[in-house]
Amino acid sequence: MTLTSPLDGAGAAPLASDGRSQRLTPSADPVLEIKNLSVDYGYDDDPVHVLRQVSLTLGRGEVLGLAGESGCGKSTLAYAATRLLPPPGLITGGEVLFTDRSGVKTDLLRLNDTQLRASRWQDMAIVFQGAMNSLNPVYRIGRQIADGIRAHEPKTTQKEALERAAELLDLVGIAPDRLKSYPHQLSGGMRQRVMIAMALALDPQVLIMDEPTTALDVVMQRQIVEQIAELRDRLGFSVIFITHDVSLLIEIADRIAIMYAGEIVEDAAALDVYHRPRHPYSSALLHSFPPLRGPRRELIGIPGSPPDLSKLGHGCPFADRCEFAFDACAKVNPQLVFPNVPGDDPRRAVACLRHDPSAVRAVGEEPPPVPPELSLT
Repeated sequence: MTLTSPLDGAGAAPLASDGRSQRLTPSADPVLEIKNLSVDYGYDDDPVHVLRQVSLTLGRGEVLGLAGESGCGKSTLAYAATRLLPPPGLITGGEVLFTDRSGVKTDLLRLNDTQLRASRWQDMAIVFQGAMNSLNPVYRIGRQIADGIRAHEPKTTQKEALERAAELLDLVGIAPDRLKSYPHQLSGGMRQRVMIAMALALDPQVLIMDEPTTALDVVMQRQIVEQIAELRDRLGFSVIFITHDVSLLIEIADRIAIMYAGEIVEDAAALDVYHRPRHPYSSALLHSFPPLRGPRRELIGIPGSPPDLSKLGHGCPFADRCEFAFDACAKVNPQLVFPNVPGDDPRRAVACLRHDPSAVRAVGEEPPPVPPELSLT
């Protein structure tokens, strides 16, 4: 069996002058739309609202980075969108709309168990953070990949499935003879590559990666990131890449969504987030790691700790840690707004009262000027 892709032939990614594939230009055509997704933890009368009406759009062929501190809701969002949320998590509202290659749109939250089983791996696949926890320690790698293929394609023989598994390993840079290895015989980076190979087995359109490089050293992190970028260009799938490391996303992502306290606080092109962050939290994250070039600058940590989600008030969740907070921030929880600056990305959104004068005036205050650090221009 030969691995094929919707980009093979006439639609293949163009080659640069040195023969390498160029990065695909992300399409504005959405393949995944998360609309007002809300998740609670707890079944009693006082649940914790861990996701509050989160909305994201993933374009076809796009890499969307999802960043934020631990506990902000990144993994919960991924598990809720894929219907893998364990108890006591409960999806309380929203839609997760998936659009297949023929243009048919489906709400994943409304699928029954049989439909959901068919959709997994073929429409969307996920790579978890701990590869050793995801692989069965008593089965060889080849059997685990082949079993997954045959579960979704019953007419495939064991021999054909193993041949496909060998191609998948070769695709991610692992020698096919490693099919006979057990997980403990592989390095951490190789195990993560095996998980990527398994996720790509049925040519999904969306690949969700939940902090796949966190447990790896920096050299292996870079290799995995480069591998993902190369495979995206070659096969044309879309990626949601979850991490707390914004600097990593700047290299791989087309767009970055910043999460804080269960909400999206900024959604913009990766370079816009890097050069012109508009939310104070985005700016603080960027000042938490050193630049690799340019003049030296002082590293500034973010004071305080993320809020207790069970005790959120009516104001901005970041107000207590924000150097730009003013009186209205304690009264109004800002919503995502589109500043609509001429020449700016029309999809760029930010949830900060500094960029939403109407919300400030609604509580009887006059909005202060936007500080230069968060300027719209």
